[in-house]
Amino acid sequence: MSMFYTYVLISLKDDNLYIGWIDDLEERFKKHCDGKVTATKNRLPLKLVYYEACLEKEKAIAREKQLKT
Repeated sequence: MSMFYTYVLISLKDDNLYIGWIDDLEERFKKHCDGKVTATKNRLPLKLVYYEACLEKEKAIAREKQLKT
């Protein structure tokens, strides 16, 4: 069974949040921390402060949009 994750990161550099969704949270967080994600590479270090799992991709995307508003 595949899971989809909506997650929130905080930049310890500027205290700004990054909100996203993905199907492999561990791998995606590693990419963020390694500076391989354009949106966050200049905001390192990052801390994962929240995540939730969904069974449906569409629900994870909808939750991401809700958190961004």
